[in-house]
Amino acid sequence: MTVINVTSPPTGPRTGGSPYQGYVYAYPHKTAYRPLDPAPALRDVWAGEPLGALFLYLHIPFCEMRCGFCNLFTRTGAPEELTGAYLDALDRQAAAVLDALDGLDGASFATAAFGGGTPTYLTAPELERLCDIAGRFPGFGTGPLGVETSPATATADRLAVLAERGTTRISIGVQSFLDDEARAAVRPQKRTEVEAALDRIRAAGFPTLNIDLIYGIDGQTPETWKHSLDAALAWRPEELYLYPLYVRPLTGLGRRARDWDDQRLTLYRLGRDHLLAEGYEQVSMRMFRLPGASANGTEYCCQTDGMVGLGCGARSYTTRLHYSFEYAVGASQVRSIIDDYVRETDFGTARVGFTMNADDRRRRHLLQSLLQADGLDLAAYRARFGDDPSAHFPDELRTFGERGWLEPSADTLRLTPEGLAHSDAIGPALFSEHVRSLMASYEAR
Repeated sequence: MTVINVTSPPTGPRTGGSPYQGYVYAYPHKTAYRPLDPAPALRDVWAGEPLGALFLYLHIPFCEMRCGFCNLFTRTGAPEELTGAYLDALDRQAAAVLDALDGLDGASFATAAFGGGTPTYLTAPELERLCDIAGRFPGFGTGPLGVETSPATATADRLAVLAERGTTRISIGVQSFLDDEARAAVRPQKRTEVEAALDRIRAAGFPTLNIDLIYGIDGQTPETWKHSLDAALAWRPEELYLYPLYVRPLTGLGRRARDWDDQRLTLYRLGRDHLLAEGYEQVSMRMFRLPGASANGTEYCCQTDGMVGLGCGARSYTTRLHYSFEYAVGASQVRSIIDDYVRETDFGTARVGFTMNADDRRRRHLLQSLLQADGLDLAAYRARFGDDPSAHFPDELRTFGERGWLEPSADTLRLTPEGLAHSDAIGPALFSEHVRSLMASYEAR
């Protein structure tokens, strides 16, 4: 699962205005989380949860640079003593989680991912230690393992460690194969460096390669966009993610005010049609996959499977509670949170989170299903929630239908091609008023 976030939380109008209101890959956004008082013990949080197919996510909040479009929870230039202290804290947190799960009914982890930041900012020996920490969780190593990397950090020694430890999917953020476009996105990298990294990744033999590209960069044209697409296709990656560029006040590019919705829609459609013509299938607005290629972790069912997140930027999901640590984007706040995390000695409670009520659970299931090309399985929704989504969300679904974004059938509710193109308006439109209010009050602080 690619977890790059190139936008701030969506708080805009429901479905009017820009088709690019916010990239929604989780519900609710972390800006809706609040301190939990009293902080519940992890053993109580996980008691009664289905534990047979958990997702394990380890977050490494370090990068060699901050790209102009990025507002991820990450810091640059972390010295070795800090990365070592962070791994020490990660180990302590793992011990607390394992202690909480001990004795509960059959906890096992079916899928894992290392994200960030850039996990391969860590050295090869540090990646060995990261894998050792993950290896303490039952089931780790028997299922898919996805890892994010960058051109500068995808070195042969790091890739060798990841291959030896069972990594099945490598995702690399290229964004553009043209040096001037990379500079425009404040991603100073050379195409020769990108291609050398891709050569090393292919030589290491990972079953799935994903390449991230971005459209909507200043100066990008249909011709240059197709050039990057074709350059990526030269490696015949099993997956490609096409991300629209977002510009927000908290990012380096946020100072450039420009209305370029039409450009992004044009480039999206060009990229979509080009990949479909090249034999790829569309999985979501952003994700394209070769037919028959193993998903290697991206098939994880976010609507129902629990997730354990380790690291100060990671979320954990249970049926009733989503929890994490404090959230920030600004460099000084991020550094402060990381510094607090590496000094923490007691990880036995959930500190910051959001309690999911029945409406939130329905919204999350609808949102995360509808934004996939396969759509929402109506029978599964009825079995879980007792009625059709049209009974729970009549206004939202009626609006989507009137705009030509829905393609209903007897068994499935899915988006039309134009609906998929407007996923970044549909996702925010499904947020509850309560969640939107919490997010707005967070931004106002």
